[in-house]
Amino acid sequence: MAFVGSLDQGTSSTRFMIFDQGGKVVGQHQLEHKQILPQAGWVEHDGVEIWERTQEVISGALKQANLLGSDLAAIGITNQRETTIAWDVTTGLPLHNAIVWQDVRTASYLEGLSEESRAKLTHKSGLTVAPYFSGSKMHWLIKNSSAVQAAIASGNARFGTIDSWLLWNLSGGVQGGVHFTDVTNASRTLLMNLETLDWDQELLDILEVPHGVLPAIKSSSEIYGYTNPHGPLGAAVPISGILGDQQAAMVGQVCFERGESKTTYGTGNFALLNTGTDIVRSKNGLLTTVCYKFGNQPAHFALEGSVAVTGSAIQWLRDQLGIINQAADTEALASSVTDTAGVYFVPAFSGLFAPYWRNDARGVIVGLTRAATKAHLARAALEAICYQTRDVMDAMVADSGVPMSEMRVDGGITANSLCMQMQADIMGIDITRPLITETTALGAAYAAGLATGVWSDTNELKQQWQQSRRWNPTSTAQMRADGYANWKKAIERTLNWA
Repeated sequence: MAFVGSLDQGTSSTRFMIFDQGGKVVGQHQLEHKQILPQAGWVEHDGVEIWERTQEVISGALKQANLLGSDLAAIGITNQRETTIAWDVTTGLPLHNAIVWQDVRTASYLEGLSEESRAKLTHKSGLTVAPYFSGSKMHWLIKNSSAVQAAIASGNARFGTIDSWLLWNLSGGVQGGVHFTDVTNASRTLLMNLETLDWDQELLDILEVPHGVLPAIKSSSEIYGYTNPHGPLGAAVPISGILGDQQAAMVGQVCFERGESKTTYGTGNFALLNTGTDIVRSKNGLLTTVCYKFGNQPAHFALEGSVAVTGSAIQWLRDQLGIINQAADTEALASSVTDTAGVYFVPAFSGLFAPYWRNDARGVIVGLTRAATKAHLARAALEAICYQTRDVMDAMVADSGVPMSEMRVDGGITANSLCMQMQADIMGIDITRPLITETTALGAAYAAGLATGVWSDTNELKQQWQQSRRWNPTSTAQMRADGYANWKKAIERTLNWA
């Protein structure tokens, strides 16, 4: 029996999971790390703390599984995308705290770029010009950190997303660590050309990032190096898979065919649609990104849409309104009524993401009458999750021309059966949830195992996928049309308020 490790480095925590050849979890360990908030809109992480947590969770998972590092055939890495760090290759220490994907300190700088520069960045990278992405974070570090400036001048600076930082440390650090990233992470920087799959000098010049500090771009599945035998694994294990977290979930959900999609329900939602080997440039406010690239095979691309507030809307019901005691109470409360009594809730607490992209939008509740109760509001909150997801998926279908027959889902809210039934009814397609719900970590393990022969090909991985639950739509076409028309009216109120 072969075992594969998966290092899942997220926004709030780091975990290491060990899977057997059948995709079953045999050991895991998880630890949180600090959120550093120097001022409003700034979010940072301590790179040293993340590396320390990484070593601890690897040791903890191996102990739980009663395995040695040498028992692992490979390890993969999946990471919070866009979070950016710079370090000194001679000391092995970060030159500044990592700047997290949520950080917006570079917004005014990006707004000051010329229209020509913004158009080039978007066309070549497939991304909107936003502080979310890594390139402007690198620019900020270069312009504002004297330590970074000195390390660049001496040739000792290395930049990367968190996958690169962990790969460098795992493979030896100052004793010869390798400096690579994969195409999925590179495609989130504003600096990689989607057509060449390499750093683009024109984009580097616009954001004033020197080529020499950046990692070489590799595929998502190949042997990048081996773990340091003196490190937490205690053996030289191939590091052979890297995927950004949302792309890793696509691989974990085995969405390998054009037209297959997954939606991850968390604090917000991330939806991806596989567009095959075609680069589909969105006309409906979506991002074009790399889905995955396995070894020498052609890259697969994806359209991506994100919803800012989904699970956090349920937290708002709990923490700000106090109408539920815990998130799980939402299903029972919403199920106590048969509809929302005409109430629609648009939780645009911090603006609207795809396909509207309105930072100035604010939340609204419309259609209130004296008959409305907290149960109706809870049901409207669940509907809002589903309608926002439909907005994104409709945009994906419009951009790609590929009809959608089902959607694979993962994340915490998928435990709410009422919400998933609503999603099926609002979209008019089947919604399906996998038996193994740890799809992000599993995707990184799959990428690593494909490169080392643990799994022969993607067909073998498809055969492993098992469904735990399927929801079929029970609504009529007229019911869907009427409900969605009212949702659009609520969106108009949100935008008009802004």
